[in-house]
Amino acid sequence: MSKLIKKTIIIPNNTKVEIKENQLTVSGPKGQITKNFKTDMIEIKIQDNQIWIIPKYENFSKRTQRFLKKLAGTYWSIVNSMVRGVNEGYTKVLQIVGLGWKANQKGEGVELLVGYSHPVVFYPPKGVSLKVEDPQKIVVSGIDKELVGQVAANIHKIRKPDSYKGKGIRYADKKLVLKESKKGAKGR
Repeated sequence: MSKLIKKTIIIPNNTKVEIKENQLTVSGPKGQITKNFKTDMIEIKIQDNQIWIIPKYENFSKRTQRFLKKLAGTYWSIVNSMVRGVNEGYTKVLQIVGLGWKANQKGEGVELLVGYSHPVVFYPPKGVSLKVEDPQKIVVSGIDKELVGQVAANIHKIRKPDSYKGKGIRYADKKLVLKESKKGAKGR
């Protein structure tokens, strides 16, 4: 069961939140995010600069009520991420490891030279920006947490780190555990 539904989401002074039918729009200094929510079972209520996520329990079985509590926790997390995103933004840092492997800025996109016979060019969707800080470091940033994470995962998927040498594109904050090299039966 989610304990998050007992907490409220506090709306900062420079943030505007609106609900129209099934759409929640959050506007702030960094931009605007709009997402659709099913409000037939969960109510999103704005009152006194606070957002309440309230499950509608009436006429449901115990099993459905447990599901509604979990769904309300998910909604709470998504709405909280929207409010934080328009005020602070989100970033993910990717690191390229490999001899001669690098990234180049190509307009809004990134050109990756990561061991293939050709360069791989990746362009982000609208709302996400890519920046190459040095040839081995890519910064993915935006206001939508889900979209920033997905773009970082798509870049990471282009060349996943090798589990023996560690070559590839990895998350900078994630530690990679390398396997011990395979040893043949030559010494027998």
